[in-house]
Amino acid sequence: MAPTPLVPVILCGGTGTRLWPLSRASYPKQYWALAGSGEETLLQLTHQRLEGLPALAPPLLICNEDHRFIVAEQMRQIGVEPAGILLEPMGRNTAPAVAVAALQATANGADPLLLVLAADHVINQPDRFRTAVVAGIASAEAGRLVSFGIVPTAPETGYGYIEASAPLNAAEPVPIARFVEKPDLATAESFLATGRFTWNSGMFLFRASAILAELERLAPEVVSGCRAALAHDSSDLEFLRLERESFLNCPNVALDVAVMEKTSLGAVLPLDAEWSDVGSWSALWETGSRDASGNVLRGRVISEQSRNCYLRSEHRLVVGLGVEDLVVVETDDVVLVAHRDRAQDIKAIVGRLEREGAPESKAHRRIYRPWGHYDGVVEGERWQVKKIAVKPGASLSLQMHHHRAEHWVVVKGTAVVEKDGVEELVGENQSTYIPLGSRHRLRNPGKIPVELIEVQSGPYLGEDDIVRFEDRYGRSDILAVS
Repeated sequence: MAPTPLVPVILCGGTGTRLWPLSRASYPKQYWALAGSGEETLLQLTHQRLEGLPALAPPLLICNEDHRFIVAEQMRQIGVEPAGILLEPMGRNTAPAVAVAALQATANGADPLLLVLAADHVINQPDRFRTAVVAGIASAEAGRLVSFGIVPTAPETGYGYIEASAPLNAAEPVPIARFVEKPDLATAESFLATGRFTWNSGMFLFRASAILAELERLAPEVVSGCRAALAHDSSDLEFLRLERESFLNCPNVALDVAVMEKTSLGAVLPLDAEWSDVGSWSALWETGSRDASGNVLRGRVISEQSRNCYLRSEHRLVVGLGVEDLVVVETDDVVLVAHRDRAQDIKAIVGRLEREGAPESKAHRRIYRPWGHYDGVVEGERWQVKKIAVKPGASLSLQMHHHRAEHWVVVKGTAVVEKDGVEELVGENQSTYIPLGSRHRLRNPGKIPVELIEVQSGPYLGEDDIVRFEDRYGRSDILAVS
């Protein structure tokens, strides 16, 4: 008999505000290279650590529709063609996300195993992780809902705990006795003394039919909302866009609360693989590769007589001289300096910035699009300058603006620019002018990226001043520089 297909379900939602200023709503932590010293992102590492598992099938990815092109591009970079990328119009927590994945996986009559993973976890021992997955397959095939419990390294009060009904067994899952949400320190210490408690990782393994049956029994509103969202979905290139109103009618509830805390089918398998949910900069320091002075250094960094620091540069040189226990993170528009013990408080800073309407709370200067990206360089009253990069073979949409004119100067590569139906070739050190109201687009016919400087001028330069006429990426949303 052929082995049951194992379908990874990778949940890519979340904004990760505790890793601000790197992680923001427009480009959250799962799309950054944060683990180890390589360039792979947390999302890419999540899939790469699955290599070697039996009967591994292409993944299903579930993400916010605003991040769809980021997800598709990062999968393309590692040579993975997903079984589907499902687009949530708004995050509704993990129970609806898993329900949608299970419904999609069983749409053609199949009943695969689903391995539910978060895209923003770090696992430094992937071999141990794969061993644990294999150990859970038989129970999952038999109808158990297997949860991977992290073997505690300390009496943490910020995690939920799972209590096993018998001593934990790394060879096979043990039935779950109960879930406990974020205990106080004394309670957490007593948990560790028993040897029956693990941290709740939010990673699961089960048959698609088994989780659907328990969702139908314990949270029927979740399943009905997801069925309706899929019944009225729409295809958008390689994406599957869930119908907005039906999906928003789903309860906003975690799978643990909706099912795992109530079901009699739950089982827990201990996982000791140097796991972290990368919940703060101090967690990245703890799991990172430290030098002889206890520093984690990323990017263009110089450290002299500094100890136990996390120093990270994305653009400019960062120098740590004679400092201790600091987190310093430099991005294109923000520099964070914090004591490591205060790293958990960053979320409050982000909240303050959001209340003040500060753009740094949600987006970087670099904004990614399916055709490439653009960087905000400088802006003034009635004008702004952007640097635009267009990938080989890519094209901006055919568009026009009501309130602004644009001047494009190509600094690298060769572009074909269309203005009101007339095309012209614009090479390096050449420029072209786009009058207000002109229908225009730019495409890159070459084999290297096209880079250009765009100068916008006009009474209104907001990102909603665009009328799109044609778009090869199937977009209907209103985006600037699109």
